[in-house]
Amino acid sequence: MIDQETYKQFKIVGKVLTDHRYNTSHSGNISMRAGGKILIKRRGAMLGFLEPEDIIETDLYQADSGIMLSSTETDVHRQIYLNTDAMAVIHAHNPFCVILSLIEDEITCLDAEGIYMYRKIPIIEVDNPAGPTDAAREVPKVLKNYPIAVVRAHGVFAKGNTLYDALQNVTGAEQSAMFRYYTMLTGKPLKRDYSEEKHFSEW
Repeated sequence: MIDQETYKQFKIVGKVLTDHRYNTSHSGNISMRAGGKILIKRRGAMLGFLEPEDIIETDLYQADSGIMLSSTETDVHRQIYLNTDAMAVIHAHNPFCVILSLIEDEITCLDAEGIYMYRKIPIIEVDNPAGPTDAAREVPKVLKNYPIAVVRAHGVFAKGNTLYDALQNVTGAEQSAMFRYYTMLTGKPLKRDYSEEKHFSEW
C-alpha cells in the first residue's frame, strides 16, 4: 500500500492532465521511481479519478507479477529510469505537441518561458508510434539530454525529480507548442526569432 503523500501526488497530477485535456478518460500514464521499484498507474485506470489501489508497484530491473496489472507502457518508463536521471515520468497526449509533430521535426519555442525552459522539444520518429517497444528503445536516448520529447503522432514523455516537476514539463511544453501553432496560423513573419539567433537547432 502506498503512503498518502505519494497517492496525493498521483491523484493531483492525474487530475490536472485530464482537466487540461491532455488525455482521454483512460489514456496516459504516470510513474515514480522508489528505490528498486516503480510505482505506476494501473492498466485501464481512469487518470483523473485515481484510487490508491490504482497505483501498482513493479520491479525496476525486471518484469514481475506487477506487470500484469501495470500500464501497458511500463517498459518505456522502466527504460527511462534505467538510462536517465529521471525520478518521475509522465506520458500524455498533449494536443498541440502532437499536432506539431505531424508537420515538424522539432518544436522550437518562440515564447520567453519556453525559450528559458526548453529552447526546443525533440520529436522522435518510430515505426509503431502506439506500441511500447519502439518507444522503450528510442525515448530514453533523447531524455538523457532533454526534459521532454514527443513521439510523432502519439504523445509526450516527460521526466522530472518529482511528478510535479514532470508535470511542469508537460504543461510548459504544451503551452510553447500552442504559442507556436497559433503564431504559424497568422502566416506573418516573426519580428524577432530567438531560435535562429541562439541556434536552437544545434542544442
